[in-house]
Amino acid sequence: MDGIAADDKEHNMDQTSGVRTLSTPFGGATPAFKGRLGVAKVDISPPVGIYSRTWGASEHDVSTGLHRPFFVTALTLQSTDNEPPLVLVALDGSWWQDQDDEAAFRGRLLERFGFPASHLMVNLSHTHAGPPLVMDNQNKPGGEYVLQYFETLHQATAEAIDRALAGAREAVLSWTEGSCDLARNRDLADTQNSRYVTGFNPSAGADATVLIGRVALESGETLATLVNYACHPTTLAWENRLLSPDYVGAMRETVESHTGGAPCLFLLGACGELAPAHQYVGDVEVADGHGRRLGHSVCAALEGMLPPQQELAYQGVVESGAPLGIWRPERVEPAHASIEPVMSEVPIGIKNDLPSVQELSAELAACEDPVLRERLQRKLRLRRSIGEEQIYRLPVWLCRAGQTLFVGAPVEAYSAWQIALREAFPSHAVVVMNLVNGALGYLPPSHLYQHDIYSVWQTPFDQGGLESLLERTVSEARRLIEP
Repeated sequence: MDGIAADDKEHNMDQTSGVRTLSTPFGGATPAFKGRLGVAKVDISPPVGIYSRTWGASEHDVSTGLHRPFFVTALTLQSTDNEPPLVLVALDGSWWQDQDDEAAFRGRLLERFGFPASHLMVNLSHTHAGPPLVMDNQNKPGGEYVLQYFETLHQATAEAIDRALAGAREAVLSWTEGSCDLARNRDLADTQNSRYVTGFNPSAGADATVLIGRVALESGETLATLVNYACHPTTLAWENRLLSPDYVGAMRETVESHTGGAPCLFLLGACGELAPAHQYVGDVEVADGHGRRLGHSVCAALEGMLPPQQELAYQGVVESGAPLGIWRPERVEPAHASIEPVMSEVPIGIKNDLPSVQELSAELAACEDPVLRERLQRKLRLRRSIGEEQIYRLPVWLCRAGQTLFVGAPVEAYSAWQIALREAFPSHAVVVMNLVNGALGYLPPSHLYQHDIYSVWQTPFDQGGLESLLERTVSEARRLIEP
């Protein structure tokens, strides 16, 4: 070994365990959780004709057709039958515009199943081509479908959880990483007008990480695939009149075709500043192309995974024309680990200049511009949701399941959140999710608060919110991982 430089030894040789490559995801070992896992998927396609205006620039209020079906997919994780499950729900939906509606939806599920509040995480796909999730749209065009659609969402989600629990089997959740450049930075400086616009910024980088989980039986049969990716589903915009899960639909179809029909859960990552470069269109083929692009990235990563409960192990050297280092698959046995969910709170300041409910209501009543009315309605609902205090205690959910860490919050955090969490726990699969159990606004990094940028003037939260969220989630995760 004398011919190997000292820094090569440090990066490529662990003296106690043999050769490893630190550039390999998770430090060379595959994070895994072994326990009882169940999965089920139920169609929740909205009725054609429902009120579906999500863009201020739209000239229509109701949908005229369905591009692809919407689904709710539930995954349940338990180490034994005797412990409450972690229930992870991936729901094709836009965003909760009123926290009371979200609380009622989740509260009914918690009451029905008797779960602790810390054990249920509902992640929205955030399609912008679906009906707004707010009950007070019943008096708008197509609003006659709203109440029944909310009931459909509840019943379908409950059915998916029921079926997942009933079909739970001994299985292994293991992880790999892929890469897809669909997501691009969307904070574009318009220097001519001294402002920022929300659109493709070709000069800025973007997190391309795709975190992929595979739930499989020991026989190798895939039961489910999890795809955690950070990219706004904003391909389809004001010109589109079809209900659509956006790129998520074609991605799911591509992955499920590759895995023999096993349900695919899309879990939206920390995408506050990330979206496709080609977006805001009416052509559904663009959305489908985006979805296939992400789906093929997932399939490529899945092809690189070994069968369940196997890892490559160094076998030694075979002397040939060169000394050949031999690696072969060997069986590993993931330890059964208990599910450890935590529901925490992060104190975050509210902007001093945020108008009150009374002020916003008066401004909305006097406004006739449809674009400005849309902005005011959203701001009013946000203000009602967070209250009138100067500090808001933001809920955040974490759960450790073996070497998997699930983290979610009801915000649209920038990707710095997921990047920092994964760097803090490199040997774990860290699933970071925006829009979990609610939707309360953006969390951009502090340095952006000096700019006229949508994510800053949209959010009710003051400067420093993202940094507070990161600090608290790292602290809570460390407590779970390194007790």
